[in-house]
Amino acid sequence: MKKIIFLIPFSLLIFSCNKNIEKKENSNLLSIAEKTDSTNIKTIFNSALTEGKSYEWLRDLTKNVGGRLSGSPEAQKAVEWGEKLMKEVGLDSVWLQPVMVPHWVRGEKEVATYTTNGNQKNVPICALGFSVATPNSGVLAKVIEVKSLEEAKALGNKMEGKIVFFNRPFDDTLINTFRAYGGCVDQRVRGAAICGEFGAKGVIVRSMTNSIDDYPHTGTMSYGDLPIEKHIPTAAISSKAANILSDDLKVNPNLKFYFKQSCKTLPDAPSFNVVGEIKGEKTPENIFVVGGHLDSWDLGEGAHDDGTGIVQSLEVAYLFKKNNIKPKNTIRIVFFMNEENGTRGAKKYAELATLNKENHIGGLESDAGGHTPRGFSIDANSVNTELLQSWKKLLSPYGLHDLDKGGSGADISPLKGENVTLVGYRPDSQRYFDYHHTSRDTFDKVNKRELVLGSASMASIVYLMDKYLYSDSPVKL
Repeated sequence: MKKIIFLIPFSLLIFSCNKNIEKKENSNLLSIAEKTDSTNIKTIFNSALTEGKSYEWLRDLTKNVGGRLSGSPEAQKAVEWGEKLMKEVGLDSVWLQPVMVPHWVRGEKEVATYTTNGNQKNVPICALGFSVATPNSGVLAKVIEVKSLEEAKALGNKMEGKIVFFNRPFDDTLINTFRAYGGCVDQRVRGAAICGEFGAKGVIVRSMTNSIDDYPHTGTMSYGDLPIEKHIPTAAISSKAANILSDDLKVNPNLKFYFKQSCKTLPDAPSFNVVGEIKGEKTPENIFVVGGHLDSWDLGEGAHDDGTGIVQSLEVAYLFKKNNIKPKNTIRIVFFMNEENGTRGAKKYAELATLNKENHIGGLESDAGGHTPRGFSIDANSVNTELLQSWKKLLSPYGLHDLDKGGSGADISPLKGENVTLVGYRPDSQRYFDYHHTSRDTFDKVNKRELVLGSASMASIVYLMDKYLYSDSPVKL
């Protein structure tokens, strides 16, 4: 009996020792991995900040190609530019992926005026993408101001023969300006579909920005299922003009607003996604996409939206090659076409991925501008989300504190699946809507250091995801 009593604690002691040894070994392994990854991430940032190429690539794209609305000659020139640049970077393979895209053209510069108290006021205005033109003589009508789609619907037939003015501003209490944008953009997208049904003559929309300025913001709109004969011209006016018009309507509710635009939609045009990749060394059949959209609106140079995302995505591959980082999985860089007014490129890419039975394990998209890096939003299952969030210790020294659940991006979202981890790059959002979809979205608005820090941030999380996310035993650091 005494022997039995003696052996039980002795066996427990051996078991406890083994557990402590195993725990210590695991801790040492984690410590070594953390030090290795910390060193490699620092190397990525150092090489980006001293030898990065993205800023000069962006200069070339914006200054020598410019605005790149899908279907335009400039969009085709951008495709050729992207293919050539990917080959110069030395990707293992580069190809063009055909896709038919919408072809909407703006035509002559839009004009808008109204008279109040004997004074004629010129209004900064631009047509919205997919809008029809006004008659050659323009549209002149009384204005009804509303703040929401619901308010417009409630007017019903009172809209007939009028111009409906949607004037809901950004909610300035929202720190994330993309949330403020999301709270307003429905009036731009769906306003004409609702008002056309009730016989309105036109729609004007307050520009989607939290700035008060004289720069109108374009963007896409839709007529939904509205019959062609009920399609009405739709345009955006600047935020400053919207405030002034609203004040003038309070004094003179019978004032008449005039605007003229000559936009039109042409037949779909042939275009391409530009695709290049670095083959994975261990599991090349697993594909991780990094991309942004090559097209842009036509008013500016498409610098922040989304030239920055394009050059940052390619710089991820450049930094991998520069630092001799050999990915386990295939890293595929994609310049998507037609995000702005159709996402045809994204849909075609996902369609072909399914058709070719490709195994996409994840994606990273940059389409939020080139400002100071703040982190990433994660669209993944709970296990993988927790894993990415465990890397905050490695990423936070570079200002990457935000690793939150959220959306990824319009171009990679069609790849979504239970075991696919999608990530959106999230820079600071406070200045983005100063430039978004305007003539101000030009190269000079992009800060070189902020841009390159974004490239390094993206390369760092791709490095970690490639190394850990799909290993047999994922490591939390």
